[in-house]
Amino acid sequence: MVAASDRNAVICSLSSGEAGDAPQGRILLQSYGKAAKETFLLMDRAYEGDETRALAVSLGFTPVVPPKSNRKEPWSYDKELYKMRNQVERLFRRIKRFRRVFTRYDKLDVMFMAFVLLAFTVDALIYVNRP
Repeated sequence: MVAASDRNAVICSLSSGEAGDAPQGRILLQSYGKAAKETFLLMDRAYEGDETRALAVSLGFTPVVPPKSNRKEPWSYDKELYKMRNQVERLFRRIKRFRRVFTRYDKLDVMFMAFVLLAFTVDALIYVNRP
């Protein structure tokens, strides 16, 4: 999932359970396209590979991701900006309030994604109707 904030999912896809995060992340980035202006892309360490970072830069994003501890040539990154990555985790937490999402009862991908979209809709309606 690519998210703009803790309230806004931009694009998402469903992958098989044994698929790695980084290849799926690259597919999502490519389908999103180029950034209209300078945009920081906050990613966790699963996406810190050279290929993913190079793709992000080629699409006009500035990757903000810490290097793995075993990197021979680690890079610097904005640690304060990286702390904002928790917004995406909060987005996941909110949709996982729905038991059907976090337990994955649905056998068909289309039914699961339909319920994920319903969870986003209900969450948005709850947020809008708060006093």
